[in-house]
Amino acid sequence: MNKRVVITGIGGICGLGSCAADIWAAMCDGRSAIGVLSGPSLHDITARTGCAIRNLPQHQIERKQVLSMDRFSVLAVLAAREAVQQAGLTASDKNRYRLGATVGVGVCGWEAIEQDYRSMLLHGRKRTGAFTAPKVMPGAAAGHVSMDLGLRGPVYGVTSACSSSNHAIASAVDQIRWGRADVMVAGGADAPLVWGVVKSWEAMRVLSPDTCRPFSANRQGAVLGEGAGMIVLESYDHARARGAEILAELAGAGLSADAFDIAAQTIEGPEAAIRACLADAGLVPEEVDYLNAHGTGTKPNDQIETAAIKRAFGDHAYRMSVSSTKSMHAHCLGASGALELIACVMAIRHGIVPPTANYDQPDPDCDLDVTPNVARERKVKVTLSNSFAFAGTNAVLAIKAA
Repeated sequence: MNKRVVITGIGGICGLGSCAADIWAAMCDGRSAIGVLSGPSLHDITARTGCAIRNLPQHQIERKQVLSMDRFSVLAVLAAREAVQQAGLTASDKNRYRLGATVGVGVCGWEAIEQDYRSMLLHGRKRTGAFTAPKVMPGAAAGHVSMDLGLRGPVYGVTSACSSSNHAIASAVDQIRWGRADVMVAGGADAPLVWGVVKSWEAMRVLSPDTCRPFSANRQGAVLGEGAGMIVLESYDHARARGAEILAELAGAGLSADAFDIAAQTIEGPEAAIRACLADAGLVPEEVDYLNAHGTGTKPNDQIETAAIKRAFGDHAYRMSVSSTKSMHAHCLGASGALELIACVMAIRHGIVPPTANYDQPDPDCDLDVTPNVARERKVKVTLSNSFAFAGTNAVLAIKAA
């Protein structure tokens, strides 16, 4: 249970770019990819602000496999391939049963669901597509990652709304600590920019009409995006034995539940997750240099998260850097935590804190150093990444310099 777990590869795709390096460059520039959504699939949606992947890169996934994949699974495979390539890993008969995958998903395969419902209810089709059931299941992304990369160790999906990525990564860490795997490919993927999903968020009246402004007094709500982020986790001993470059250490995780409301948050739940994460990582608050906030841009979320950070960190809350990269890649639901982990790893490696973009006006209830609009050079040795979700499920990760 005391095994150190390290990160040896990262991969990502979202509106900011089709690889982790491009995503990071856009973050450092403070460049938001949020814009106007278009296309016939959105029909009568009035909330047209979002963050879409405009052009999916050529992927060479076998046609037979593509036929059984929804968009979120394709995104997961693309990000996983990049992470595994950077890690220099290849599955073989000697190791494939020691390599696994966990992928967090917030809303699963709604693209396939919607296509089938419309074809049957509006156009009289009598049955769904032959692969609809395996396309839409939340565990599909993990399964496709395992098939694409030849991973035969622990493989499963994780779903806990907006905390799905961080829960999947925390679970992957446990698999390595418990000795069930030497390597886990972990992260999250979601493709929620379809009519039914956007319509449901629109009904909640939490979507911004223009852009995402976390912690800014004039913020108007969240913005939905699509994407995937994946990392390669392995035991420190395994990584050293094969001569892998260690990008950072996944030092700990903290999980909690509010047990309060299906949509509203408490301060106590997020605070407990932060404290549990610090304890698991063997850290004290003063060691944290940068915190990537959940920071959705809704008024209650940003105020509650700020209060939780203050409670957990005390006076140090005002000395560390905080930012929300959702201001640039939007809220990618089950993929958000994994994309934000890319920011945490890169902040450590490059000594740069990515900004909270679109920040206009100070909010006295959100009075931390949220790195407004411009990236900042800072020595970063320890970062935390917050994810808080509907149903009050909270997951916080700690990342340390290698």
